[in-house]
Amino acid sequence: MTSSQPSSQVQVPDAASELLQRRAARASLLEFTCYTKPDYEVNWHHRVICEYLDRFVRGEIKRLMFFMPPRHGKSELVSRRLPAYLFGVKPCVSVIACSYSADLASRMNRDVQRIIDSPEYRRVFPGTALNAANVRSTAQGSYLRNSDIFEIVGETGVYRSAGVGGGITGMGCYYGIIDDPIKNREEAASKTYREKVWEWYTSTFYTRLEKNAQVLLTMTRWHEDDLAGRILAQSAAGGEEWTVVSLPAIAEIETPADDPRSPDEPLWPAKYSVDRLRDIRLTLGPYQWASLYQQRPTPIGGGLWKYDDIVAYRVTAPPPLIRIVVGVDPAVSSSAHSDETGIVVVGKDAKEHHYVLGDHSLQGTPLEWARKVVSAVERYAADRVVGETNNGGDLIEANLRTVSKDLPFKKVTASRGKLIRAEPIAALYEQGRVHHVGTFAALEDQMCEWVPGDESPDRMDALVWAITELAEPVEEFACFAL
Repeated sequence: MTSSQPSSQVQVPDAASELLQRRAARASLLEFTCYTKPDYEVNWHHRVICEYLDRFVRGEIKRLMFFMPPRHGKSELVSRRLPAYLFGVKPCVSVIACSYSADLASRMNRDVQRIIDSPEYRRVFPGTALNAANVRSTAQGSYLRNSDIFEIVGETGVYRSAGVGGGITGMGCYYGIIDDPIKNREEAASKTYREKVWEWYTSTFYTRLEKNAQVLLTMTRWHEDDLAGRILAQSAAGGEEWTVVSLPAIAEIETPADDPRSPDEPLWPAKYSVDRLRDIRLTLGPYQWASLYQQRPTPIGGGLWKYDDIVAYRVTAPPPLIRIVVGVDPAVSSSAHSDETGIVVVGKDAKEHHYVLGDHSLQGTPLEWARKVVSAVERYAADRVVGETNNGGDLIEANLRTVSKDLPFKKVTASRGKLIRAEPIAALYEQGRVHHVGTFAALEDQMCEWVPGDESPDRMDALVWAITELAEPVEEFACFAL
């Protein structure tokens, strides 16, 4: 009968493996992440990110930017694991970490604390610890620990979280981290908000940096004039040098040396396949896709609409149409020398394709453009007029009533931003579901030259109202009294 092997001998290989894992976790952010989060799914781009972050921790890179699509793992590495790892390697450093809101920044703060409190972390970095209790004041000489700030016990290390635009007083930092400074498209499209973010970055965040401090900016690109865009423009003009790592959702023709993909390959196929990304692209439209997922905030050609899409799907005659509407964007002034009133006629067939039939926009008095609208309804046998009432209130209805009392009319109000209204229409063009019946040079120039953030022109607005009406379910509409 053979005796069984002593349990202590059985455990030796496991103990040795554990020791090697801890050593690796102290030397590499990726190994640290896998050790403290055993279920972490590693893709090649996470390895690339961690390689750059390791160089950042060592001080080899002073200014670093990451551009990535949403939900591809940037915040887990940048905002959660990196600060915890920093305090393990350098427990005396100070960190200021910012996100688009104070609430999000506080959540990241608490996540970092949970990592430092974990048994896995204590096995890797036993000398780094937090106060066991929640402490908001230094009145008793205790180390601070709350959702805004925490201090490393027995060391000078401190972490401060804040929302972009908020105050950061009372401390400087050796590491400044900004993760997603913009919350949504509305903020990104607002020049006022972009100015606010830039003012905060230059007058508040930047002034907190100690000598030789390092800065990490991680974001999904929303706009060519966002925080990253302004910093890079400043850098190009002779300012600070930045290392930029941009990872598009789908590889393009030219890829950087760190990107091993061939064109059209997805960034993280296990999570977002090519088919899934194509569905996202069709849903978002060209402008949002180019910025959020490809990290090119201005599509090639500069505008939301591409002239190539208009040309590719242009036709000489429409098929039988099931509906026709006239979109109207009235001029604010009542003068004959006012801005143009946009008047665009669009039809829809049974396959849900849209056909731009006519552009009858003009510069004229309210009576003149009202007559033009009624003439367009009669000429194309339109079943509805859709008119924006934001600027003129009920004046558009009154103007049309003077010409035709029984005209079918639906008033619409621009409760959403112009970019949000226009993007789904641009997506229909890219999908080949909108066809211009002939050439409408003035309208097409407005469409292709318009860049989100600019004032949207009248013809384009009228087009958007008309196609939006046709693309939505039929509703009851108001008719003029007989």
